[in-house]
Amino acid sequence: MPPKHFQKTFLEAVEEGLSSLGESPKQAILFHLENSFKIKREEIPENLTEFQKALEKIFGPGTPYLERLILKKFYEKLNLRFENSEVERLDFLNNIENLKKRLPSSGDS
Repeated sequence: MPPKHFQKTFLEAVEEGLSSLGESPKQAILFHLENSFKIKREEIPENLTEFQKALEKIFGPGTPYLERLILKKFYEKLNLRFENSEVERLDFLNNIENLKKRLPSSGDS
């Protein structure tokens, strides 16, 4: 999967995951990410570490729940089976890196 497509798909999963909290909370979170953490919506896939840190500051101990929602949406969009046990074994960033490695890139033969 080309990197740009991977990023677009991940951003869609983020938006859908945040939408599960409701449209107004999603908009508030995106606003807070941009204004307090300087992470624009479209820059989230390129700033995963900062995005995760921002979620941790916003949600505290509730962050893993939101990360699982986003990962579940991402797995669905990639037509992969979402295994809670597999996902819980790795943290959010490692799950995403693992997915990048599992998916063929356009440069692979």
